[in-house]
Amino acid sequence: MASTSDIRKGLCIRYNNDIYKIIEFLHVKPGKGPAFVRTKLKSVTTGKVVDNTFSAGHKIEDVRVETRSYQYLYSEGETYHFMNTDDYNQITLQESTLDAPGLLKEGEVVTILFNTEDSMPLSVDMPASVILEVTHAEPGVKGNTATNATKPATVETGARVNVPLFINEGDKIKIDTEKGNYMERVKE
Repeated sequence: MASTSDIRKGLCIRYNNDIYKIIEFLHVKPGKGPAFVRTKLKSVTTGKVVDNTFSAGHKIEDVRVETRSYQYLYSEGETYHFMNTDDYNQITLQESTLDAPGLLKEGEVVTILFNTEDSMPLSVDMPASVILEVTHAEPGVKGNTATNATKPATVETGARVNVPLFINEGDKIKIDTEKGNYMERVKE
């Protein structure tokens, strides 16, 4: 058993007869009344996100997990295939267990969390950022912008990302996997 002081991003807990992963949390100490922890939880079975508030000192049941490195191979519809980088065993996961499937490039190494009790995969943690090539971008028109103008661009995985006007087809860009935002252009 853990308490609310042990809450951190990525922690898996058992809540309402399901296993949830903590996406966001905020410790709140109001001027009047007891402290509490406001959390955003994502179900690892359904992918549904719920908000919940725990009072300070509340006991939570954490789930023991272990992490393993897997390489993304390919996808078939809603099914994604991964290979263990240590023993080359392959597993398949549904799209709902992935946080950002549109940014997953073939050959990318990800971390998969497994429940130690039954060895079931819980969730897939992507790297903090990925570098992808822009396959389609409309030309940016100078002169009709105020500040920080962006345009939609399609990257090699098929995902659409808003990028600055100076980005062209063939450029490689760094994308934040958590929010799906453009970070910077990568020069080789």
